[in-house]
Amino acid sequence: MARLPYSPRQLLEMQACTSCRACAEVCPAVRASGEAGVSGVQRLAWQRRACQAASPWTRWLPGRRAPRPEQWARFAPSVYRCTLCGNCAEVCPSGIGLKDLWLALRQDLAARGVQPEKTSLIQNNLASCHNVFAEDQEDRCEWVEDMDEPPAHGFVKPRAEVVYFTGCVASFYPLAQQIPIALAEVFQAAGVDFTLLGEDEWCCGFPLLGAGMLSQAQELMAHNLEMVRAKGARQVVFACPSCYMMWREHYPTDLKLIHETQFLERLLLEGRLPLKERELSVTYHDPCDLGRGARVFDEPRRVLAALPGVRLIEMAESRQSCQCCGGGGNLEMIDPALNAEIARRKIEQVQATGAQAVVSACQQCLRTMATHIRRHKLPIQVLDIAQLVRRHLEA
Repeated sequence: MARLPYSPRQLLEMQACTSCRACAEVCPAVRASGEAGVSGVQRLAWQRRACQAASPWTRWLPGRRAPRPEQWARFAPSVYRCTLCGNCAEVCPSGIGLKDLWLALRQDLAARGVQPEKTSLIQNNLASCHNVFAEDQEDRCEWVEDMDEPPAHGFVKPRAEVVYFTGCVASFYPLAQQIPIALAEVFQAAGVDFTLLGEDEWCCGFPLLGAGMLSQAQELMAHNLEMVRAKGARQVVFACPSCYMMWREHYPTDLKLIHETQFLERLLLEGRLPLKERELSVTYHDPCDLGRGARVFDEPRRVLAALPGVRLIEMAESRQSCQCCGGGGNLEMIDPALNAEIARRKIEQVQATGAQAVVSACQQCLRTMATHIRRHKLPIQVLDIAQLVRRHLEA
């Protein structure tokens, strides 16, 4: 049992499943693929069987034979065909912490050496380059040069009250770089004393968590904490919900951690952002790690309500039941076709609202939805909430 990465609570939770299939009914991977094999019911049955076979208390029971290595290898890919959206845990009538079980299962698979080979790319990139794309760290702030009036210091200052932790996707992916540009301009307009970490910002470690290799993120976490402390900052702002979640749940710190939606709401309440009216109908997509993960549902909607001329139209599934866009859990790397089908279904929900734009608060959600919309030439705008706030600023 020593090798199993499950807590005593999780071992008990495995026995609490009633096979009601509520998790399968809301699972974006099951909906998109039509395959029962990727459902939480099947995954949990496997976990229960494997753990019972390994336990000295239950392995003597009939039918408690441990899966063979080749069976683990065949089973492993289905575990990674999951966005880790957490909707299964939201609807589970037994209250099982399913998302945490899936993460523990990925740790189990990685420890057995049967995780998908593609996850080793994440591991190698972070070890060698400290970012998930294997880009040159010196280019982390290259997006600053695309601003209309980039400051001479490039927002990398020796000391500041706030650190803006940009994240790998927004730092290096061209489509997502519009998010830090917009947020930096909003910060400037509000007179926020902030700094970037520049090339000293390393990946937060979230991709390793999703790959089942959390233990290998310790160096990344220690480095980032040291760099923030060196700036003298007491607050860290994130536009990436996954970075935000990683820091909140796994970084040992007493720093104040704030998502951009919460920070933008504060700036609006303090009257620090002069706004102009711009008519636009929007629908809001709740990012999984921000909504179900951090329970941040109201702040982004209050920000939208404060923008003159913006009219919010909710999707059929929103807030706790918001359907994932397909961009999480490293799914795009493991099964791009499934990722694309989940995105297609998400955009169908967006289109059903009749809104002119879909707004979210996540760089990966923006990238995933915008990629589908551009590929299919759909007349819908995709915006991060920071971009929308920037549009409403008075010149």
